[in-house]
Amino acid sequence: MLKAPNLEDCRVTSGVFRERMELNKKYLKELDPICLLQNFYLEAGIILPDMQVISEPEKANLHWGWESPACQLRGHFLGHWMSAAAMLSVSDDDSELKAKLSKIIDELERCQIRNGGKWVGSIPEKYFKFMESDDYIWSPQYTMHKTLMGLVDAYRYAGIEKALKIADALADWYIEWAKSIENTAPFTVFKGEQGGMLEEWCILFELTRDPKYQKLMDIYRENALYHKLEQHRDALTDDHANASIPLSHGAAELYESTGEERWKIISEEFWAQAVTQRGMFATSGANSGEFWIPANSQGSYLGDTDQEFCTVYNMVRLTDFLYRRTGNTDYADYIERALYNGFLAQQNMRSGMPAYFLPLAAGSRKKWGSKRHDFWCCHGTMVQAQTLYPRLIWYTEGNTVTVAQYIPSEAKLDICGSKVRLSQCTELKNLNNQVFFDEDEGGEKSRWSLRFDIECDTPTEFTLRFRLPWWLKTTPQVILDGEPIQADIADNYLMISKAWQKSTIQLLLTPKLTAEPLPDMPETAALLDGPIVLAGMTDKDIGLQGDLSAPETFLHRRTTHEYKTYVWKQNTYVTRHQPVNIEFKPLYEVTDEVYTVYFSKR
Repeated sequence: MLKAPNLEDCRVTSGVFRERMELNKKYLKELDPICLLQNFYLEAGIILPDMQVISEPEKANLHWGWESPACQLRGHFLGHWMSAAAMLSVSDDDSELKAKLSKIIDELERCQIRNGGKWVGSIPEKYFKFMESDDYIWSPQYTMHKTLMGLVDAYRYAGIEKALKIADALADWYIEWAKSIENTAPFTVFKGEQGGMLEEWCILFELTRDPKYQKLMDIYRENALYHKLEQHRDALTDDHANASIPLSHGAAELYESTGEERWKIISEEFWAQAVTQRGMFATSGANSGEFWIPANSQGSYLGDTDQEFCTVYNMVRLTDFLYRRTGNTDYADYIERALYNGFLAQQNMRSGMPAYFLPLAAGSRKKWGSKRHDFWCCHGTMVQAQTLYPRLIWYTEGNTVTVAQYIPSEAKLDICGSKVRLSQCTELKNLNNQVFFDEDEGGEKSRWSLRFDIECDTPTEFTLRFRLPWWLKTTPQVILDGEPIQADIADNYLMISKAWQKSTIQLLLTPKLTAEPLPDMPETAALLDGPIVLAGMTDKDIGLQGDLSAPETFLHRRTTHEYKTYVWKQNTYVTRHQPVNIEFKPLYEVTDEVYTVYFSKR
């Protein structure tokens, strides 16, 4: 079982992922704690001067959109905020966020006391009564799951003891509620988008070993979707995508908690049905309008509501469970694709705000959320997503260290009792000051020219494994301490085993350009540079002349000074030999421009 380092032991250091984390962190700090707590205060009967609704409501100091006091999902965002703040307070050692989080936890305790000592909701308890009677109500368990998740993460990452105390009292409320309906409406526990609840009960049981969490796990574990997955029946087509994926997290966490083979089968079957059997857009998504599309039908669903961001985030979380369990590089490849073409592509590179969907029809434009007037579900998962990178890069298992993602970062690990420090960055020269690429001879700089530094307190024997991505054009070049070597390759990993103390590895990965056709429209394809989807700067599918299996025959890399100087701006091309030539650039760099991802062959 692969293990990611503790958050305090891994940090993203530079490059586009660090830039996006900084945007996100700045936004988390901008938000007013009173506004974040507004619906908890209102539910507890606490009215603060800044919250008073004046004669012009639009001027009131409140959060609006899905956080409006009139929305039935009000309060969901704070849980996402708490989770993100907890992770950053540790991985970035950010004392400002830690203090703000601690203050919010204090205020939640105040609200819980005012509510009678158990309920700590931003919505009324009676919403659960509406579920029992089949009166329509918009996802109360979804909303409450976010609060519970935020409390659990504040405790397990940031170490705030009071958060666990609040969550524990809320769990007592759930025990009482489940008991009150066990004879009259027991299946109510599976209503209201309850998918994430099981995972939190599992985590709380692992943290506390309190049998009441075992009881809650038992109450929430028999979901109808699980039975379909066990029987290998199509459980997903036309199902609400983001309501279903958290159920897979619960199954994956149950397997880690109990070792029961059933939950292993269910979580792996979910991924197979969502990805392998269904196929996906080049960007990693397989949903349209919030629902799973039929298998291999992506071309029929190109539109303005493809790839809801919540599904990207939650599928990466499931995939990380499976990658840690198996070490299968197919999972790590999927994560990489989702990071570039979801986590980055659906975050505004200037404001940090999310795009709810990623439009993939010809002539699309991304629709960005605002900082205080939308608060969609994807708004919440986006602030969490940008804190996840440190946990996806480095893994250990016994005397093996695995590099799963190529993101500039540093990690402190314990290998067989020895303290080991590792870092990776983009590096264009080797120790003898010789460039990997000679630009005068037609070479170029690359984001995939990487340097790894290894330092150990004492000589330590271990194997360093590097994932070999699906998009490699040639066998990687490896230089160890200034000397080229031929490293071992097995199971899509490049491996170097030795007694380490202080070494430098330079690794050159050469990406290939690929055209990825739609399964139901093979004459129409998206273009990728390595794992990065390229967007054509055009308002229509102009068609492409040439061999789609060899995009280099009709794409020409930009060679302006800007693109040769800045490694992170390298993936920009212009077409050639076309009736109309256009520019292609990474989809994640597209902000307000009109773009097209899929092009037909002329």
